[in-house]
Amino acid sequence: MNFRFFPSVAVLVATTLAIACPGAASFAATAPGLTQNQSASPPSPTSAPSPGAGDVRGGWREAKKETKAEEAKKAEAKKADAKKAAAEKADAKKAATKLGEPKSAKPVQVGSFADWGAFLAEGGKEKTCYALATPKAREPAKLQRDPAYIFISNRPAEKVRNEVSVIMGFAMKDGGAAHADVGGENFDLVAKGSNAWIKNPAEEARFVEALKKGSKLIVKASSIKGNVTPDAYSLAGISDALERVQKDCP
Repeated sequence: MNFRFFPSVAVLVATTLAIACPGAASFAATAPGLTQNQSASPPSPTSAPSPGAGDVRGGWREAKKETKAEEAKKAEAKKADAKKAAAEKADAKKAATKLGEPKSAKPVQVGSFADWGAFLAEGGKEKTCYALATPKAREPAKLQRDPAYIFISNRPAEKVRNEVSVIMGFAMKDGGAAHADVGGENFDLVAKGSNAWIKNPAEEARFVEALKKGSKLIVKASSIKGNVTPDAYSLAGISDALERVQKDCP
């Protein structure tokens, strides 16, 4: 706010502030447009304050409004971050349920390793541990679809180890063409609904070893509408995530 005081008014304000608020006596010397050597004569017509420029209370009110607006903006951003985190956690739980976990199971993240997470779900006497990741890139970018995930699960009670499951985030033609590529090594997938698995279970162990050695996984499948969508997953952290899965569900 750019305005100037008459010197006599500035001195009066400074004196008042010095009494009401000790330490504020330097106000006159630092007021915009007023210097210590300025004469006591009133300003010329060309340099006179514009209408409303001398309303100190008005400037205070504007500053207060700006402060409240900034605080409200920060509060909204904080709420948005919390809402996003809650939504991601809810999506992970829904995705885990789609894999056939017991309804009473409540997945809990027990570790985070680069782009992979390790989860534990316990329901009754059953326990499921799995490593999970979401795509880093999805094409076409503008195509609307549900979140996608890849899971590598252990279920000790069923003697299941390193079971690979993919949730594509859209409906596929049952038995339609789908495959996974790890560093140029291809693995056929079998599709049902929005889920996909390694077509030949005997290749799961080889697929998991390829993931540990690779840097990127590409999963490609066609939707029931004919759209071909490749999802790219980062493999950073997968080895550590699988070690935690093996530890919790040996």
